[in-house]
Amino acid sequence: MQKLEGRFRNGREGWEMDLLSATDWLRHRPGLTYPLALAVVAFTFLLRVAAGDYLSGFPFLSFLPAVLVASFIGGAGPGAVAALLSGFVVQQFFVEPRNAFWPATFGQWIGLSIFIVNAFIIVGLMQAVIVSHGRQVRLRGELNDFNGKLEDTVAQRTGELKREMAEHASAQAQVRQLQKMETIGQLTGGVAHDFNNMLAIIIGSLDLAQRRLNGKEDPRLLNSIQSARDGAQRAAVLTARLLAFSRQQPLAPEIVDANKLVGGMSEMLRRTLGEQISIEVVLAGGLWPTFADLSQLENAILNLSVNARDAMPDGGHLTIETANTELDDRYARLHQDVEAGQYVMVSITDTGIGMSPEVLERAFDPFYTTKGSGKGTGLGLSQVYGYVKQSRGHIKIYSEIDRGTTVKIYLPRHLGSGVARPAPATKPIPQGSVEDTILVVEDDRNVREMTAESLRELGYSVLQAADGPEALNLLENERVDLIFTDIVMPQMNGRQLADAVTEKWPDIRILYTTGYTRNAIVHNGVLDHGVSLLAKPFSLEQLAHKVREALNGKPSADQA
Repeated sequence: MQKLEGRFRNGREGWEMDLLSATDWLRHRPGLTYPLALAVVAFTFLLRVAAGDYLSGFPFLSFLPAVLVASFIGGAGPGAVAALLSGFVVQQFFVEPRNAFWPATFGQWIGLSIFIVNAFIIVGLMQAVIVSHGRQVRLRGELNDFNGKLEDTVAQRTGELKREMAEHASAQAQVRQLQKMETIGQLTGGVAHDFNNMLAIIIGSLDLAQRRLNGKEDPRLLNSIQSARDGAQRAAVLTARLLAFSRQQPLAPEIVDANKLVGGMSEMLRRTLGEQISIEVVLAGGLWPTFADLSQLENAILNLSVNARDAMPDGGHLTIETANTELDDRYARLHQDVEAGQYVMVSITDTGIGMSPEVLERAFDPFYTTKGSGKGTGLGLSQVYGYVKQSRGHIKIYSEIDRGTTVKIYLPRHLGSGVARPAPATKPIPQGSVEDTILVVEDDRNVREMTAESLRELGYSVLQAADGPEALNLLENERVDLIFTDIVMPQMNGRQLADAVTEKWPDIRILYTTGYTRNAIVHNGVLDHGVSLLAKPFSLEQLAHKVREALNGKPSADQA
């Protein structure tokens, strides 16, 4: 029963509210409500006159509905007009004596007063209902606005949470990728270190054998030596790429003008890539300088260009572009191992076959390649990746199947002073002099003997020592112009030996060699200032140029 009463009450209130809402437009138009109030009173007057034979009393009571209707449709103003007009009409036409403006007896005054009081009570109550209804309408509108704003806020926050969750998932995936790359890098770096010592012996010995041929030997011998040397050199390039990927190659950064570098490479790239590939170079005006290893950046551009050529077997268009750019904090949050700041960008874009998302995800993995057997080592992109990361830069690949690929290299902007130096010109192999004495310090006997033999072949006087203490003992009795020392040695490493030498014999120059870069002269992948290094494995030509450069340069004590 209570439920039925509650439903009836709610239904009645809802009907009233609907009727009030339906007549709101009329209450806001006084030009209509006042005439309607007069019309309701007139209509009631006609009904009373028509029903005069049936209604013998209560004339004031007959007009209360008119007051109620006038108050409902117009509020207090039309209701009051209807009340006053009704009292006047009743007094004039339905109370004896007729046509009297004022009541004639005390009883008539009481009747008129009671009518007026009741009429204005009705007007007041109806006005209160109308005001309450207006307040309820406003509150309902405010509530609807609030609900709308709340829904918008919830939808916006839900979208932000979804984006944050996606960014978090992306960041976790990048962390896992970085950890995987770091683990692979440590493994490949260790393998490359051991290979470098072996390749140093092979390449050095083949260079000596080739140099000592007098031209009367069987031509097949020369071909065999050259083939062996080419194979060893390819292996050296392979280990260099492994070290680059593992971020363990020694970098010698300098101020680089990327516009000059790319512009100077364009002709060489045209010859390398062939006539089927059209090359467009777009150089940015006012390009910032960057601080990077010039030769490694050149190799990176060449590697990416060759990859682009291989992705366009039927020919295509290659675009190399430079630009100033800025990676903001949001980009840095979305990409692990990226610092927000200003960068110099070099991008290589091809119109080739593109990469699928699965291939793109593994593009930087070492030894991963989509080329056929014998057509690639899978180390080109991984080498570029390692070099860029070691240079505190960033690399990003954008690719679509059958639409092409864009690789963007970001290198930090250089804010210091200085001028980019031009690329060095090719020089003939310099010959040494017996008057220059070089002390070779190397704990690996085969590498030491090969190096000493190569230096003698170049014309130098050579001394040998297996470690640092033995080298210091030799220096007590021998005059030495240059110490060519390995860095990773037992008892005393190459840097400790150099410090001891420069303290006691400051005129002796120091040239380091190593097959492993995490050592005393390389910090954060960059050579210490003033350090001369010849990385293993090295050819006879590289050895000749580096030794002559060290002998002609300032003493190591002055470089420090």
